Amino acid sequence: MEEIRFTVQGSAEKPYRVTFRKKGNNLSAYCTCPAGDNGQYCKHRINILCGITQGIVSGNEANVQVVTSWLPGTDVEAALFAVIDAEKQCEKAKLELSAAKKRLARAFRD
Repeated sequence: MEEIRFTVQGSAEKPYRVTFRKKGNNLSAYCTCPAGDNGQYCKHRINILCGITQGIVSGNEANVQVVTSWLPGTDVEAALFAVIDAEKQCEKAKLELSAAKKRLARAFRD
């Protein structure tokens, strides 16, 4: 099993620890932030998996590339891409809703 740990500065005074473990095609990720501790969506893990090094304070930003290389072929890859796609669809829907509200407001004035 391979393991890489990062220390990331989040919103709390004390930095969080983000741990990635790879065994075969299994990729696990853990974070000590409140969301991660509760098994919920955690931006610290997602940022690292997306290659974002901002916030890493442990000095091992080069290891982000190693972790991202572990992603292909894992169930985490499919789930991550599903979240990214859903976020894009959500943003598009927000823009469409805003435009529809503006059209409705104009229709009220006619």
